[in-house]
Amino acid sequence: MKDTIIRKIIRRSAIVAVFGLGRIGLPIATTLTNVGFQVIGVDSNPEVLDAILKGKVHTSELYLNNMISRAIASRHLKVTSSGNVAVKESDIIIICVPTPVKENKTPDYSYIKDVCKTIALGLSKGKLIIVESTLPPKTTKNFVAPLLEEATRLKCGLDFWLAYCPERITPGNALEEFIKNDKIVGGYNTESAEVAAEFFRKFIKGNILLTDVATAEVAKLAENTFRDINIAFANQLALICEQAGVDVLETIKLANTHPRVNIHMPGPGVGGPCIPKDPYLLLHSFRSTDHDIIKTARQINDYMPKHIVKLILQGLKNTGKDVRSSRIAILGTAYKGNVDDPRLSPSKPIIHELIRLGAEAIVYDPQCNETFGAKRAYSLHEAIKGADCLLLITDHTAFKNLNLQEVKALMNGKPVIIDGKRIIDPQNAMSIGFAYYGVGFRLSSKRTLSQ
Repeated sequence: MKDTIIRKIIRRSAIVAVFGLGRIGLPIATTLTNVGFQVIGVDSNPEVLDAILKGKVHTSELYLNNMISRAIASRHLKVTSSGNVAVKESDIIIICVPTPVKENKTPDYSYIKDVCKTIALGLSKGKLIIVESTLPPKTTKNFVAPLLEEATRLKCGLDFWLAYCPERITPGNALEEFIKNDKIVGGYNTESAEVAAEFFRKFIKGNILLTDVATAEVAKLAENTFRDINIAFANQLALICEQAGVDVLETIKLANTHPRVNIHMPGPGVGGPCIPKDPYLLLHSFRSTDHDIIKTARQINDYMPKHIVKLILQGLKNTGKDVRSSRIAILGTAYKGNVDDPRLSPSKPIIHELIRLGAEAIVYDPQCNETFGAKRAYSLHEAIKGADCLLLITDHTAFKNLNLQEVKALMNGKPVIIDGKRIIDPQNAMSIGFAYYGVGFRLSSKRTLSQ
């Protein structure tokens, strides 16, 4: 059986089913068609399937819609909601469904459980199942494999192969990174790893890194948890710098000249589908001690939106304004620059708190339609006109070269800038007449150079 599927992989005659056509699954499915595989995309949302068939998926992935249209027209890509039929017709099944966390920060296994039950309905001998979804440690071995075996009476690693190969791509650049990045391949057993590795070798330009499933699961979670901890350190350093009267950007620049130091950038908080939740997945079932750097980092990063609100209130107060009668222009609701994704964006708690305090909150984001309850502006001019405070939350390229003279002319007197991403030159802003407040910027210093 192993020789049969490997021959199909080499000839690219293996049919691939991709479960979950979201921001990860759809770029993967489309890329596979582009390298010569026939792909069946599976999703339970009829609106997603309809958009794909029309080649009109709302995404920040450059060229993705054109690639989808070509793949649909050439019949290299089919989409369906009938997952069991897709499994019967395919040789390789890739799982790209989410694993969110619940309100109590424990994993929500409902998506992975449902897709495994569907796969089991069509599973037969000689197929390869690849899990790309982010999972808590030991989930593949202790949850996915037993569920499939019990439902099918097939033996994992003998009758079918199972590998955990986590996605390592970022929204907005998924098409390129899926091909270029190194690929971790965690096998349920040695043979599973070998079959999965052979598949990825056909198109991955990076290294193929073989390991076991549990190590692969922990490695994926460790990547994002490390980033969360590093950002938390940068954020705490920013708070220290504000009180010490120094600029955190200069501090980080100098510290990072050390050959073994790489401090990340501070900001208004951490958002997106991965970093805010993956630390909790890593900690799941871990017998925590009294000293927990991972939870502490999460607490620091979750605090930053509150700190942004404090800077807003301080800036308004110092210019003689009351938040309840102030108009605040908020630039950005996407969780990071140059993407259209608002998931877990720090803009959400900031906007909710400003509205609760009675401010008039108006949002402009050229890529993201979410407003989190604020009024929506359809242009930068509309957002800024008559504003008392300009709040920068997302570092879209469009926000990095603002003409501050023009911005000031549109705003009310004694305008305030709150720079959550530190993309504005403080000295320039203050010389023009703004009251400037930035994360990690000299809390004790004079805020304007001219009025």
